[in-house]
Amino acid sequence: MGLWRYRVRLCSRWRSAAVRCGGWPVLRQRPAGGGSETRKEVGGRVTRPSYHHTKRGAQKMSAPAAAVSPALRFSSAIPLHRPLRRRLPSVRCSLAAAPGVRAPPELVDSILSKVNGTDRGALLPKDGHQEVADVALQLGKYCIDEPVKSPLIFGEWEVVYCSVATSPGGLYRTPLGRLIFKTDEMIQVVEAPDVIRNKVSFSVFGLEGAVSLKGKLNVLDSKWIQVIFEAPELKVGSLGFQYGGESEVKLEITYVDEKIRLGKGSRGSLFVFLRRG
Repeated sequence: MGLWRYRVRLCSRWRSAAVRCGGWPVLRQRPAGGGSETRKEVGGRVTRPSYHHTKRGAQKMSAPAAAVSPALRFSSAIPLHRPLRRRLPSVRCSLAAAPGVRAPPELVDSILSKVNGTDRGALLPKDGHQEVADVALQLGKYCIDEPVKSPLIFGEWEVVYCSVATSPGGLYRTPLGRLIFKTDEMIQVVEAPDVIRNKVSFSVFGLEGAVSLKGKLNVLDSKWIQVIFEAPELKVGSLGFQYGGESEVKLEITYVDEKIRLGKGSRGSLFVFLRRG
């Protein structure tokens, strides 16, 4: 009888139960006053508190509960592995036309209509020059790769527009020069592999005349060329002579096809060439 009372008094002091909660064991201490033993249903099965006593009356957790570190007990609400997210490849869009794509015919026709009847741009107002520049910018988006290496640059071309009137004809295209020398045509011939011939034909006092230049073409990069011209040759009627010295120009080919060619000088002047023949 005395031994039985000793056991009841010892067991009623402290009891511990390992109850699985959320997959991780958590210790819950029962009061010294005792109380009925509780059971908890977890994952479809009933768990019973497990405990035993040492000789000194100290409680020990069961082996599965003791094997879990305290840090893991409080991390049960945090997932151990984050779900993998698949990264979709980014797509970049560009409004510029792909190089080498043929320009819409209406763009080519538009720039030719804007320069037609303007004496190669000399009669255009400022707004008219801006409109030509805008269309030329749109055509530049369709320029082929490395136009200087394309056979399209060769042939006979007529200068139908220049944003600076004096660039293609010099003094003959100044306001006074246009009064005296009536320009008939301005032709540029590009011959393979590296010869350029410029010719400005005019009439003065009833006589036919022309200024001719011959130059050597040097490729600077995929779009830029350099032309070194010999001294110009002037011919009026039956008379002809050379004057001045060598000259040099640099030109960027911004667009070329079977019909037109666009170029921009090193000082920003815009040229429009129309293929002949």
